[in-house]
Amino acid sequence: MEASTTQDRATWLWNPWMIVSDEAGTIAFLESKQLNKVYVQIDYDISLNVYRSFIEKASVRGIKVYALDGAPDWVAPKGYTSQNQLMNWLGNYQKGSTAIQKFAGVHLDIEPYLYSGWKTKQAETIKSYQALLVKAKNSTTALNLSLEVDLPFWFDEISFKNTYGNGLLAEWVIAKTNSVTIMAYRDSASMIIDLVKEEVAWAGKYGKSLVVGVETGQTSEGNSISFFEEGESYMNQQLTAVETYYANNSGFNGTAVHHVGSWMTLKP
Repeated sequence: MEASTTQDRATWLWNPWMIVSDEAGTIAFLESKQLNKVYVQIDYDISLNVYRSFIEKASVRGIKVYALDGAPDWVAPKGYTSQNQLMNWLGNYQKGSTAIQKFAGVHLDIEPYLYSGWKTKQAETIKSYQALLVKAKNSTTALNLSLEVDLPFWFDEISFKNTYGNGLLAEWVIAKTNSVTIMAYRDSASMIIDLVKEEVAWAGKYGKSLVVGVETGQTSEGNSISFFEEGESYMNQQLTAVETYYANNSGFNGTAVHHVGSWMTLKP
């Protein structure tokens, strides 16, 4: 993986049926936000040709498309079968697609801490999560795809000691994947900068790329989580401040906005 000269400007697209109902509108939105990357949810009920058409049009506009999937129960005892299904689908998809229709990588959003076992058997759940990511890396390498994962900002406080070694979970994930998107869900540059310091340093240390993700959706978790209250121009100012602060850090590789659905209705 060569370090990219342009930083990521990314978003999550959780509802791929938007592409079915309004492909042109979806592409126009991504283009209007000057994005160069989108994580698109994989839905097996949607025809492969819908994804092919969308990726081809996005590619022409300089937007890379990553296959997005994952769920907390992927860390359950038989949960890896869901990940296997995704990788099999992708293998099949890539085989039947032209270069311009292919996914550029895989973006996993697993969130193992939302699985019941995180509270009751944390060490075991962490190990299961690590096993899943090792498996994912092997699969994506075989498919010649980049592997990225979403990471909560507090994984730098979670330690592990098992067959994968010992240390802090955030550092381990950064070392084992191509890129991580930190869910730094706060609404001020100073808080965001502070939350991701360790992770940016680790990304630099391992020659990996780190993207800072922010929230635009309405949330009941307090008003410092999302830019829902402040709106888009304020969000852009804060993101620019984060980018400026980390400009000379090799590990920092851009920003991501969560997510297309809420961003579309965000006030200016």
